Amino acid sequence: MIKRLIKFLIFISIVVLAWFWWVLNTGNDVDGGRQFTIESGQGVNAISQNLYETDLIKNKFVFETWILAKKVQSNVLAGNYVFPGDISISRLINTILNGPDVNDGSVTLVEGWDRNMMSQYLDKQGISADEFLRLTASPDAWESIYDFLSDVPPTGTLEGFIFPDTYFINSKTSAEDLVIKTLNNFNQKVLRFREEIIKQDTTFFDVVTLASIIEREVPNAVDKKMIADIFLKRLEIGMALQSDATINFFTGKGMTQPTYADLEIDSPYNTYKYAGLPPGPIASPGEDSIEAVLYPTSNPYYFFLTSHEGEVIYSKTYDEHLDNKAIYLK
Repeated sequence: MIKRLIKFLIFISIVVLAWFWWVLNTGNDVDGGRQFTIESGQGVNAISQNLYETDLIKNKFVFETWILAKKVQSNVLAGNYVFPGDISISRLINTILNGPDVNDGSVTLVEGWDRNMMSQYLDKQGISADEFLRLTASPDAWESIYDFLSDVPPTGTLEGFIFPDTYFINSKTSAEDLVIKTLNNFNQKVLRFREEIIKQDTTFFDVVTLASIIEREVPNAVDKKMIADIFLKRLEIGMALQSDATINFFTGKGMTQPTYADLEIDSPYNTYKYAGLPPGPIASPGEDSIEAVLYPTSNPYYFFLTSHEGEVIYSKTYDEHLDNKAIYLK
């Protein structure tokens, strides 16, 4: 009886050790380029929990046990890391014991920037502008990986889907690496909106297109939700959006008030001449602009303007709007 028990315990031990070794050394199956920060003084349990919540590890027990077994819990180095999606727990532990790449840095893509603005900035950070523009010029190479690009027309670009955020980079980061980071980030950040987009019978492409216009119109989250309701009402009744932001997109002037000559230019992005949404996004919207489109603040207004001081002034009628222009834009 005792011999059987011993054999059984030996068998169980072998199975557990085999499982432990398999989990420790098997690569992960998430998208690559995951960013992760270890703060100074952060404990193993906290690091383990954060790694688990970001899907970089699937088993906290194995991670924590292996670090404790190696007695290296005090040797984990703080810093900003970028882990490949297929990294194993064993490789990940070795990485955080060696510390982040000494050449680690970051780039910040700002909400409301378009592809050209981003490329000019990235070129100064050592990432090829030409390569970045080439990789983001078409959805063809990406839509099979990222389903939120499925509604982008064949003539479209990745405009609007290059998620604005701060990204860790090092001397080996290529334009392709960065594009993947931004698309992975978009996928993670908008995950909570998927159900609502389906419920409203709309598409990521249309939501991002309108969100990009709102992003360029106003910076304040409260005003974004107000203006989203105004634009959505205009779309519903077939009224032109009349967004100055879309005019600035195709003229490249960035003026607070486009000229009358600008308003007469025949462009599909001229939302004074053509009702409905423009052909696509005009910039990369932030999370709050996307949220504004899906959850607008209901209001009785159909017109708005931004004063020279940055205050948004709303009007119910066109006559009121003209009066406000005379007061606030003189």
